[in-house]
Amino acid sequence: MSHNISCYRCGASLAAMSLPLSRQDECPECTVYLHVCRMCKNFDPAVPRQCREDGAEDVTEKDRVNFCDWFSPSETSFDAAKKSQADSARQSLDVLFGDGDEADAGNAASDAEDLFK
Repeated sequence: MSHNISCYRCGASLAAMSLPLSRQDECPECTVYLHVCRMCKNFDPAVPRQCREDGAEDVTEKDRVNFCDWFSPSETSFDAAKKSQADSARQSLDVLFGDGDEADAGNAASDAEDLFK
């Protein structure tokens, strides 16, 4: 049976994966676990405990793998606007602090040394 489920974090298609998702299934693109509250049809940030299922146990970390028996993957869990905001923030931080290149690290070290001369 085909489905249109995407990773809640990166938006990668999970159509090649069979349902039901196992507790240990990971996204083939970003390797996050998929059996998490944020990926579930019952996840709703606007309700108490962020879950519409009254019988579900409380899970405090909504993006961590869990054992919830009520888990059912949602086709609408990926939010492109949030990913766009996160990518933009990450780019800003890379510009501000460098992207981790050794050349940039060397420049940052020499800049820091110049401050104390």
